[in-house]
Amino acid sequence: MLDSKNIFLKKKILIYGLGKSGLSAYKFLKKKNHVYLYDDKKINNKSVKRKILSYKKIIKKNIDYIIISPGIDIDKCKLKKFLKKNLKKVNTDLDIFFSLYNENKNITITGTNGKSTTAQMLYEVLKQQKMDARLVGNIGNPILLEKNVTDKTIFVIEASSYQLEYSKFFKSNVAIILNISPDHLERHKTLTNYISAKFKLIKNQTKNDYAILNTKNYYINQQVKTQKFLSKIIKINKKVDSKIVKKINNPYFITDSNKENLSFIFEIAKLLKIKKASLFQTLNKFNGLKYRQQIIFKSKNLTIINDSKATSFSSSTSILKSLSSVSWIVGGLAKKGDKFLLSKNHCKNSKAYIFGKNRNFFIKELKNIIKYESFMNLKDLIKKIFIDIQNNQSQGHQTILFSPAAASFDTFDNFEERGKYFNNLIKKFYNGR
Repeated sequence: MLDSKNIFLKKKILIYGLGKSGLSAYKFLKKKNHVYLYDDKKINNKSVKRKILSYKKIIKKNIDYIIISPGIDIDKCKLKKFLKKNLKKVNTDLDIFFSLYNENKNITITGTNGKSTTAQMLYEVLKQQKMDARLVGNIGNPILLEKNVTDKTIFVIEASSYQLEYSKFFKSNVAIILNISPDHLERHKTLTNYISAKFKLIKNQTKNDYAILNTKNYYINQQVKTQKFLSKIIKINKKVDSKIVKKINNPYFITDSNKENLSFIFEIAKLLKIKKASLFQTLNKFNGLKYRQQIIFKSKNLTIINDSKATSFSSSTSILKSLSSVSWIVGGLAKKGDKFLLSKNHCKNSKAYIFGKNRNFFIKELKNIIKYESFMNLKDLIKKIFIDIQNNQSQGHQTILFSPAAASFDTFDNFEERGKYFNNLIKKFYNGR
């Protein structure tokens, strides 16, 4: 239901950052506002060029609101001084969304790992129930591009710490924090700031809302113990019942992390009164998302998994713990303060194949825990893995796990490009055997 008191109407609004979310905000706001645009990079888009202001013009404008894209770091951007002077005016596309659709139910998922997978899973469950569900947010679908929204539309939102950090009054009916581990410290500076950004999702809730929290996670549990929240807290502190897991005939859920994601789906299903039979039907068909623990090849003796989305050690350790005899491919742009926390015992039958410019960081972290070999590039690495697997056939079933535990930006534009490149290498070398 539209809110006639929408505060983002007939205002002077600056949109800073012209990626997907920035351009969608421009398209959404331009008809009923004076909208100005700015980006740190040169923009060649002809349809928006004339609206882009210079820094000198921006500081002279009397701006009502500044809509900032998630990728903008206030401490490092070109409008740093201007933004710090006008912090009270900074908002996000989530705030615009909430000002319009605050009577629609929204379920918002955040966490360090598993956000996209859990959001996709929930979306498919709701669609199976014939609900008008929309999957939006950090998963790549700008929230302001949704059309034909009715009173019955329910939003499944994936929210990153970057989005939540700058949001002022966005609120979720059901807020979910899957897990927290040290991440994005180059942006948030401290772990405390990172946790605070995530928990903004809970702090904005009212007594009529629900928060589903993984209290097995140390950082989340500490917040629950020391903070008071208005919303109804549902604690996830046990594994999914093994009897329930046996009813799901889907190899995607063999890993602990995906089983943990399942536990949140079951809790939401209870809240929404979704029948278990229908839920199992959806989960058994769930294929996951590309490059997120995606099984790209499986035979009697070999499984190959593409987990290019893994950008920190914490996002790789769960799947490593769930497997044995693993050829683990790791490397990329290491996250600030990242630590590998698995023991030698977990890694005794596995080997790390380290690649990239930052391989010395990974060698230092892994050398006393797991056998390793180092390579300049992925191409040489993949070639050597297939040689090793050929020589070790007597060891039984083996797994090639591409889970880089690092950002991709040292070599690739994003994790999708990295994942696609890996798949192409596998096709080349496996078919050539």
